[in-house]
Parts: sequence; structure tokens; C-alpha cells
Amino acid sequence: MLTNEIRYTIAIVIKVGAIGLQVAVGVGEFVHQLVSALSAARPIGEHNPELLEITAFSASWKDRLQHSHGLPKNIQTVDRRIPVTLLNLAWHRLNWPPVELLTGRGYDVVHSPHPLLLPARSAATVITIHDLDFLDHSDRSSSEIRRDYPSLVKQHARRADQVVVPSHHTAVEVERRLGISANMISLCWNGAPDWSPRSRVPSNGHLLFVGTLAPRKNVNGLLDAYELLLSRRQDIPDLVIVGTKPDEAQWKTRLKRSPLAGRVRCPGYVDRATLKALYTDALVLVMPSLDEGFGLPVLEAMTIGVPVVSSNRGALPEVLGEAGLLVDPMDASNIAEAITQILTDKTLAMQCITRGIDRAQLFTWKASAQALCAAYQKAIAVREARS
Repeated sequence: MLTNEIRYTIAIVIKVGAIGLQVAVGVGEFVHQLVSALSAARPIGEHNPELLEITAFSASWKDRLQHSHGLPKNIQTVDRRIPVTLLNLAWHRLNWPPVELLTGRGYDVVHSPHPLLLPARSAATVITIHDLDFLDHSDRSSSEIRRDYPSLVKQHARRADQVVVPSHHTAVEVERRLGISANMISLCWNGAPDWSPRSRVPSNGHLLFVGTLAPRKNVNGLLDAYELLLSRRQDIPDLVIVGTKPDEAQWKTRLKRSPLAGRVRCPGYVDRATLKALYTDALVLVMPSLDEGFGLPVLEAMTIGVPVVSSNRGALPEVLGEAGLLVDPMDASNIAEAITQILTDKTLAMQCITRGIDRAQLFTWKASAQALCAAYQKAIAVREARS
């Protein structure tokens, strides 16, 4: 635990679009919730909340960082009108400019919520590695990630004073593949949302998927399984896909074709209230990802009391535990059979609901904030030892 005599200043870089209330999913939700939890936590001194000072830094040519994005009022913000693509190129490739130069302030810790370091003059540096999918499948990533992450992540991770990961699965992968010793890795789970379990299971609900249409989310596999279900019986509930809009021609064509036509709804990104309502009306959450560093939708579903059919890949089994059914994401018939089991076996469904609600209580943002503070303390100690 950090001592009561020292004031710690933390700089965390935030991408404005990633924390907007309309798109707070995945990494953006992780950052938003952790920053909020840090601002409310008393991990350093119960009677002196000012000992942890947090600055949220953002750079963008057109988007501005505001407290209206949902940031707590006691968090300081520094917003610079700099093209983020240009800044990332300079940060990743030139290790310049340091955060202190951009903000005009000094810090004890500078934290990147992504796998590459933020340049700092003297502060301890922390990075977050959510998963290493980009090492094996850079084609699944955006152009900037393809350009920088695979070639730079190992050297950046080794220079960092602490590497934060969201699961034991990712911790093992970082240690094995990047050569980072276990004592340089800090586990910081995602927390469950502050939602209460629903009072009843809907009689006419839907199947639900939450995530982007990125290849590793395996939406094609989900649609293959859904087509199998529709070929067997017509009373299968509709499928709702929440996340990226399916603008690509392949998606538009497939979703307009029989048997999917009229049976799959794609509302795109939704606000938190709408997302909660979609979970509340769901009969099953289906998460067929090929890899996940955590899998926040699984935790959100368990919190509400929605049975989960999940891939047996990545960190998903770690998050789900025995609160749902695990499937081979490459086997559409396996996914379809598991969904059918949940829909037809009420005893099994209630078992999953009860276990899921209990398991979700193990994941809290308060505990995540405390774990992150411990990681900051380790990073400061490492930086002092290196100096």
C-alpha cells in the first residue's frame, strides 16, 4: 500500500472517442471505468483522498476532451489540438515529445492504456496490454496498430516499469512471448457494471452479441451457427448484434439474404442505458471470439443475469468460470447446440443465471483501482531502482 506521506500524480492518456458515452466499449470502457474508480478510491489514505492526483490527457485535431464525456469532476484534464495520428507516430517511433512537455506538468507515473509507451522525462512508465492478437493477426487490426504494435511491443514492454494486464491468460502470454518477468506484470481485472440483476427472464427475448465486427470476434461463425438454428426451427429468437455497423458489402449482402433477412438487427453502438436494456431482454449472450484478453460483455451479461455461450479461447473461460457453456468457436454446430441447450433446458438456464450473478460479484472496479495503484507503486520502485 502506498504511504500516507507521499502525494502521487498520475497522467493517463485518453482517446476522446473511446470514452464517449455512445461508444464506451472494450478498451474505452476499461479506461473510462478505471479512471472513474481511481478518482473515487481511497487506496492510499482513507482520510486523505487528495494524495492521488489524476490527469487525463488527450490530443486530437477535432475532438475535445470534456467532463461531459462522463469523467469525474475531480480529474484534471489537459487537451491539446494535435493530430493524434501524427502524435502517435512521434511517440512510438521517436520517443518524443514527453508528456511533461505537452502538459506543462510533472508526474510520478505516466500510464498508457495501450501496449506502447508514452514518452516521459522522469516519471515511472506503465503500459496496458489487453491481448497479443496483433502479433499473430496484424491483418485484423487498424493500419496504425499494424504499423507499430507488432514491431515495437517487445522493446516497449521491456522498457516499461510495469505492464498491466486484464487477465491471467494475458499475463502468461506477455511473459512467454515478450520475455517479461512475472514481477514486472500486474493483473488488473475489469469490473462489473453497477447494474442490478433483472427481476425476470423475458418470455420473448433475443439472442445477443456485443462487440465490434472485427475478424477475431468471429461474427461469421456466429452467423453460421444462427443459420443452422434457423434451418432447424423457425421459433428461434432474433439475433441482435451490438457494436460496429455492418457497412461492408459482405455484411450487407449476407444479412439481406435468406435465412438471415429480417432476423438480425444491428443497431450499431448504443448508449449505456440502451445497452443495459438489450441485456435485460436477452435470452442468451453469445461470445464466439477467437481470442479475448478479457471479454467484458461476458461479465456484463452475468451481472444482469443472462446465460452465456462463450468461446473456449483466450481469457473467456477465466472470466466465465462455470457460469455458462464453453464452445469451440470454429465449430458452428457446437455453438448452435449450446444455444439450443440454453433455450430449451430451463434448469440449465437458471443454473447459468444464478452462477453468473454470483460470479460477477467477484469483479469490481474498486478492486481494479486498488490493483492499479499497487502497480503504480511497483512502477515507481522499479524506476527508482533503475535510476
